[in-house]
Amino acid sequence: MDRPHPAVDAAAIRDLDARLHGDALGPADGGYRESRTVWNAMVNRHPAVVVRPVNTNDVVVAVEFARRRDLAIAVQSGGHNVAGNGVCDGGLLLDCSLLTAVEVDVETKTARVEPGVTVGEFDRAAQAHGLATPSGIVSTTGVAGLTLGGGWGWLSRSYGLAIDNLRAVEVVTADGEVRHASDDEHADLFWGLRGGGGNFGVVTAFEFALHEVGPMVLAGVLVYPFEAAGDLLRFHREFTASAPEELCCYASVRTAPSASFVPADIRGERIVTAYLCYAGPIEDGERAIRPLREFREPLVDLVEPRRYTAFQGLFDDVYPPGYRNYWKSQFVGEAGLSDEAIETLIEYANAVTSPYTSIVIEHLGGAISRLDADASAYPHRDAGYSFNIFTRWADAAEDDEHIAWTRAFFAAMAPHLSDGVYVNFLSREENERVRAAFGDNYDRLVELKRRYDPENLFRVNQNIAPQA
Repeated sequence: MDRPHPAVDAAAIRDLDARLHGDALGPADGGYRESRTVWNAMVNRHPAVVVRPVNTNDVVVAVEFARRRDLAIAVQSGGHNVAGNGVCDGGLLLDCSLLTAVEVDVETKTARVEPGVTVGEFDRAAQAHGLATPSGIVSTTGVAGLTLGGGWGWLSRSYGLAIDNLRAVEVVTADGEVRHASDDEHADLFWGLRGGGGNFGVVTAFEFALHEVGPMVLAGVLVYPFEAAGDLLRFHREFTASAPEELCCYASVRTAPSASFVPADIRGERIVTAYLCYAGPIEDGERAIRPLREFREPLVDLVEPRRYTAFQGLFDDVYPPGYRNYWKSQFVGEAGLSDEAIETLIEYANAVTSPYTSIVIEHLGGAISRLDADASAYPHRDAGYSFNIFTRWADAAEDDEHIAWTRAFFAAMAPHLSDGVYVNFLSREENERVRAAFGDNYDRLVELKRRYDPENLFRVNQNIAPQA
């Protein structure tokens, strides 16, 4: 049950503002509306106060202010969380958009990253030295939220999840203490932060390991007509099963978007695509993807040597802010989608209710699967793929139609999927789905929650309640 929202009067906000190096904003202040506006337009929440910190001490002050008043805390990095957990009603919003420092140590191949940094900003800073680490595939995504849920992208089959490359964090816990967590210090907390979402505190600095990548990678999109969907999805299943770890290849069924990289003559047409990135020598990548090119001549072949940073921003136009989003997602085992699942997918894709919707099969495995399920809070190391229905539309009057189609589609696919789900892809869903996100690690996470946040101050998330 949601707690009541205690009032925060203007005098309290002014007093809080005076104690900060950053800003405290009330509903009447400039910048408040901008801070509470997130990527998913279905989310329209009104925090009692917004804090825009510029250093760790500001975060400590904000956490103590919220704890004394029993205000829920929402932490916003890029604001991309589909459930809208980057903002809250009646609580305190920590808008980290001013915390954007990235420090790269070339000798140790590590980077220190603040929580307001986006994927694109991190990539550009690291790639200036020919380095990178696994992150998302939309450059405006916040590194912090992505990482705390696990974090995968084009480099994950080569180098693991974002959390697998996390070496240490600085975190403000519910008691207002600043802790440094790593394998050697507060190791239990470090374990939980790697995949447990925002349940245990506000991370004010991340230290990542970096790898030599690019600057040029073989990457892009192969586009096929919708009639080829069954053939491509079956071929994708077989092709990716034996693909080298340097290759990550997604399959997607959607309406061709009006994006800059899509030729004008196929925009608005229903298509099936293969998105791929080869994180190794270009000539090796050309050999690795040759079967995909030869299986059937694509309508459009946009796979070519590209700068890694450019490819990381290629899908920004496909997933822009301002649309309404309702997602359903579930993992698929190492064998991939069955023929029956593919038939069901095509049936529902043929009746899709919005031209902005994407059905995406994300390619996992490789380095992700090398660790044990209990090596971090993220447990789904044996998943070969993630099946995702990314339903998007513009008109609020159409909400019921699109949500109903998504739920019916997901229910029809459920018998063909495994039990787990990626916490970052959960919409506002029932507690059983949150348990599915953490699998056998859930009970251990509850104990950790009791230790570090017994009053559930950090509850604007896919919540692990200490009373569970």
